[in-house]
Amino acid sequence: MTRYLITGAAGMLGTDLQAALEGREVTALTRADLDVTDPAAVEAAVEGHSVILNASAYTRVDDAETDEPAAALVNATAAGLLATAAARHGATLVQYSTDYVFDGTAAEPYDEHHDLAPVSAYGRTKADGERLVGEANGERSHVIRTAWLYGAGGGNFAKTMLKLAAERDTLTVVADQVGQPTWTADLAAQTVRLLDSGIPNGIWHGTNAGRASWFDFARAIFEEAGLDPERVTATDSSQFVRPAPRPAYSVLGHNAWTAAGLTPMRDWRDALGAAFASGALGAS
Repeated sequence: MTRYLITGAAGMLGTDLQAALEGREVTALTRADLDVTDPAAVEAAVEGHSVILNASAYTRVDDAETDEPAAALVNATAAGLLATAAARHGATLVQYSTDYVFDGTAAEPYDEHHDLAPVSAYGRTKADGERLVGEANGERSHVIRTAWLYGAGGGNFAKTMLKLAAERDTLTVVADQVGQPTWTADLAAQTVRLLDSGIPNGIWHGTNAGRASWFDFARAIFEEAGLDPERVTATDSSQFVRPAPRPAYSVLGHNAWTAAGLTPMRDWRDALGAAFASGALGAS
């Protein structure tokens, strides 16, 4: 019987991975349960499992600019430890990565094998995590890059917009950063489909299809919540300067899914509607 280990199980993606794997033999470990930076603890946790899903990550993008070693410990070193342990036990590893491994200057969707060129500390640490996973367990690992995540199990842009909508008459949101809003429930389900396919390894882009700016995303959230989308106004990123540079273009291509005979994830707008209907972002 396949035994699954989820690290970072209390997070937004980790929570939905547990739901997607319901009925299977799953060990779900939170940050409090497992220090993924401790080699002995990682080795003990991986033993007896045939699939490891690493949903643990340092995601404080701005903080990483001034504390890159801390981000690297979780995003790179820990990924390498999990991959090494997985290789030793003959297990498959799923490593979740990010659009931040690219520089955000493209004009068309990034191919799965496009050269990495991170421009932030967070992006560099996630790129290093990809590299360490490939070196330690490349033949039995999947790297799934994702972006703009929202879901029931944690804080995210969609929940922030709904909270601010209850506090303010209007909201101003940047319109010059483009990406793919992605529901973690869809990403979790796609991960399970990938594992069930028997494909041994690969690099995949785990984002909902289509594209949107943060402004587009915010207006769609208002629409789904039954609020007036005209309350959301557009601005540009020069009005929201932050420590870490944000990719202006984060649209990821999905050719690998099609080439492998798997259907890419549905359009982001359809996924958002389903998320609201399910109650993941509030009352359905």
